[in-house]
Amino acid sequence: MDWLTLFGLFAVTAMVICYALEARSRWFILAFAASCVLGSIYGFLQGAWPFGLVEAIWSGIAWRRWRSAVLPALHDSKTNPHV
Repeated sequence: MDWLTLFGLFAVTAMVICYALEARSRWFILAFAASCVLGSIYGFLQGAWPFGLVEAIWSGIAWRRWRSAVLPALHDSKTNPHV
């Protein structure tokens, strides 16, 4: 197994684990977004640009989901410091 295959295996494994754990913490949503970026890099490096493009789109979707999960929590902590 070469380094590129190992990198791809790591990226996709991280994506699956983070996706499975998203309900536990909003930080897993951010980790999923980051692992999608790694998956996108892998796709482009190995020459499968459609895969790289789709993973880049997924990372953007996950980033927006993380922001929408974090912003209400930040707002709540500012209005009620005991949250």
